[in-house]
Amino acid sequence: MKTLNNTYYLLRHGRNIHQTELKEICYGWPDDKKPCELDEVGIKEVTASGIKLKDKNIDLIYSSDILRTKQTAEIVASIIGIEKIIYNVKLRDLNWGVFAGGPKKTALDFYQNRSRMEDRPENGESWGDLQKRVSEFLKEVDGKNKNKNILLISHGDAILLLEAWLHDWSLEEILEKRKEMIKTGELRKLN
Repeated sequence: MKTLNNTYYLLRHGRNIHQTELKEICYGWPDDKKPCELDEVGIKEVTASGIKLKDKNIDLIYSSDILRTKQTAEIVASIIGIEKIIYNVKLRDLNWGVFAGGPKKTALDFYQNRSRMEDRPENGESWGDLQKRVSEFLKEVDGKNKNKNILLISHGDAILLLEAWLHDWSLEEILEKRKEMIKTGELRKLN
């Protein structure tokens, strides 16, 4: 495991339409045409995680700039008393390229005899691309801060691949860990 200068907490955005009516559809890029909002359950999930963070002395919040993560960040910030949220495009979800907004089955079929880490759909990203983006972000934030408690608010695959980078997981380990991927509104400690 890599050593970091700060303590990091990870929070996946709360539930939205892609976990209910559109669960078989890939997210649009960078968001759906009508941006994806948290639903009532998502708001409750995020509120519960915000309450869990009250005693963690969070110094900084970094969040993806997509609506569902922005809403998550705003709810948590209001609970823990943080005034400034720092939004960053590097914390965005995977760019599915030509598959964005389309059926997940079609996107996953693309990877039948390809590597999720190396092969990317047209105009999109591979897992390797996403992992590089989120790990570069973490290295940058970690280099600028010391002994801070930092909350990162992002998306499922981005969080999975950030954890994989930190723990040096192989592709097989990533695929296994994906089965227990962070749930919507779930809070985890990274290190």
